[in-house]
Amino acid sequence: MTSDAVSAFKSWLCVVCGFVYHEADGIPDEGIPAGTRWEDVPTSWVCTECGVGKQDFEMTEV
Repeated sequence: MTSDAVSAFKSWLCVVCGFVYHEADGIPDEGIPAGTRWEDVPTSWVCTECGVGKQDFEMTEV
């Protein structure tokens, strides 16, 4: 990947517990490979720390 492609990745913050989902890293242990965009994370996925759904995440600047 080029540095431009990597810089396009975003991070998403759980507003309940503070867990951060980084698109560049994904969550391989949960079957979400590195590079998975937030919109491609299944809607059934829940926060690994507190169990809330995607609706409780906000995009953050890193």
